[in-house]
Amino acid sequence: MEASGTDEVDKLKTKFMSAWNNMKYSWVLKTKTYFSRNSPVLLLGKCYHFKYEDENKMLPARSGCTIEDHVIAGNVEEFRKDFISRIWLTYREEFPQIEASALTTDCGWGCTLRTGQMLLAQGLILHFLGRAWTWPDALHIENSDSDSWTSNTVKKLTASFEASLSGERELRTPEVSLKGTIGKYSDDHAVQNEIYHRKIISWFGDYPMAVFGLHRLIEFGKKSGKKAGDWYGPAVVAHILRKAVEEARHPDLQGITIYVAQDCTVYNSDVIDKQTNSVTSGDARDKAVIILVPVRLGGERTNTDYLEFVKGVLSLEYCVGIIGGKPKQSYYFAGFQDDSLIYMDPHYCQSFVDVSIKDFPLETFHCPSPKKMSFRKMDPSCTIGFYCRNVQDFERASEEITKILKISSKEKYPLFTFVNGHSRDFDFTSTAASEEDLFSEEEKKRFKRFSTEEFVLL
Repeated sequence: MEASGTDEVDKLKTKFMSAWNNMKYSWVLKTKTYFSRNSPVLLLGKCYHFKYEDENKMLPARSGCTIEDHVIAGNVEEFRKDFISRIWLTYREEFPQIEASALTTDCGWGCTLRTGQMLLAQGLILHFLGRAWTWPDALHIENSDSDSWTSNTVKKLTASFEASLSGERELRTPEVSLKGTIGKYSDDHAVQNEIYHRKIISWFGDYPMAVFGLHRLIEFGKKSGKKAGDWYGPAVVAHILRKAVEEARHPDLQGITIYVAQDCTVYNSDVIDKQTNSVTSGDARDKAVIILVPVRLGGERTNTDYLEFVKGVLSLEYCVGIIGGKPKQSYYFAGFQDDSLIYMDPHYCQSFVDVSIKDFPLETFHCPSPKKMSFRKMDPSCTIGFYCRNVQDFERASEEITKILKISSKEKYPLFTFVNGHSRDFDFTSTAASEEDLFSEEEKKRFKRFSTEEFVLL
């Protein structure tokens, strides 16, 4: 009886905390992001110049970003469309209960898993759609800073709080639907792109069967001693993403893999082995690879000497973003202007969307407005991601990244290096993982070290 009573108290406590976090992260602050017309804006390898066009024109009220001196940019709409087209994955509530817990939301603890998902989603967009792709409906969605989002949030707070306390959970999806959207696209290529767009988002759905969904990532996290409700650092998430991609059985995902750098070193032969192992099994094509590099940009605080390196990396077409943030909060960094980083923020609680239904609504998976943060506020722990379509692409990327590392490094040693050969050639062999234990002993040691070095996430 005593144990049963304790379980009930724990469940009630979990429900109360979930309700509190849902309210805490559902408020939308009506803040605008200001961009200078005098400096270029870089977004995942693409450059945008905000220049004078017509002094009488002003930036549309729904844009969520403002150009100083009220001057519209030459291609600000192109920038907005490009930014909004990136996949935005945030806190969610009312999703199916996470196994071995009473949690039906990740509010307050899942932000680094969400930023990791965003980085992987960008890699998949490059893989299936290419960097030039933008969502045709990007400029039609409503800005999250507007009154309607705030009023809708207020309306759901009471219901969320009461449902959490009573133990009732009604799965809801937003009322807005894009039914018939595919029919309006002009050609077969556009239709095919929209099919992949939806498919990629569905892989990140918040239910147990989604290959890169929160439930699946938490299952892989258990192998490293993590559980639902724990905080996850950028390096740990990098290894969880690698396992998720390696274990994905979807036919469309057999042509892509993930490599995680070891101790700030990318071993070129190990990467190429990962890309070409399908050749021996009858597939003549190289695999694409997403390279994840966990690094520290300083000690207690971020060293501003690394700013030029971060800007250089985000200027590359190979870059798929950075899992980082500031102390106690994780963000997905995707660009910069001057000394400020442009990011997407997962700290906004939205309702569960059932991505298994036909024509599920897409609006809540795209961020209507960018946010900016001074580089000085960035936490030093982060994971940088790169996408390479084939071996030749990897060889080019490694050369370009090495140049940036050399140029930006004021010290003797760069942040990370590309080394010819295999890791085993340098006595870094790790014990092979058994089927029952997805993470090797060497990886577990790294997880423990990462857990003590990285910032704590609320």
